[in-house]
Amino acid sequence: MQYIALFFTQSGALKYHRYLESLGVRGELKPVPRKLSSGCGIACAFRYHGGIKMLITEDVEKLYTIENDDYVLKYQAEE
Repeated sequence: MQYIALFFTQSGALKYHRYLESLGVRGELKPVPRKLSSGCGIACAFRYHGGIKMLITEDVEKLYTIENDDYVLKYQAEE
């Protein structure tokens, strides 16, 4: 499954990227797509084939799957 994560801060995005590496998942930091909004402007795109629970950390603001060139919200942090 292809995912894109959005973050509260740029440091959170960098921390999450390192977290994915610790799981053996290759992530790519990139600008947030225009269709989505984010406080920090950096997103992390990656492929993962496990449970979504492992993908949620305190740094994640929103988590989307990418399906048929569209973004489907799977998780949003409580405000």
